[in-house]
Amino acid sequence: MNKYLLGFGAVALVLGGTWFAVKNNGEAEVAQINDVVDNSSSVKEFTITTSNFKFSESMMTVKKGDTVKITVKNMDGFHDFVIDEFGVATKKLQAGQEETLTFIADKAGSFEFYCSVGSHRKMGMKGTLTVLE
Repeated sequence: MNKYLLGFGAVALVLGGTWFAVKNNGEAEVAQINDVVDNSSSVKEFTITTSNFKFSESMMTVKKGDTVKITVKNMDGFHDFVIDEFGVATKKLQAGQEETLTFIADKAGSFEFYCSVGSHRKMGMKGTLTVLE
């Protein structure tokens, strides 16, 4: 009888130890996943209105790795919005139209945004996107 009790106790000990190890490992994996989510980049949203030869905002600042979402609303005239270094541009917008651009700010520095219609850029229709390290 002691032999059976000893065998049952050994099996229970092995199964209990295995359950505890699996349970703790699972908690560690969840903590690691939460760390990744907690440290993830954020979404920075901007709304820029355009009118004759100007943008409503001339400066925007984000952090490297942020997702940048810019809604461009054309209030007057015929305009677009371009940032060459990130390969983003709206179509040419008529008054009353809008378009939203989304991209990852994957490089640090200062980058000019501008209207590429006619000589609008030369006339001052530009601004700066600053991406901090």
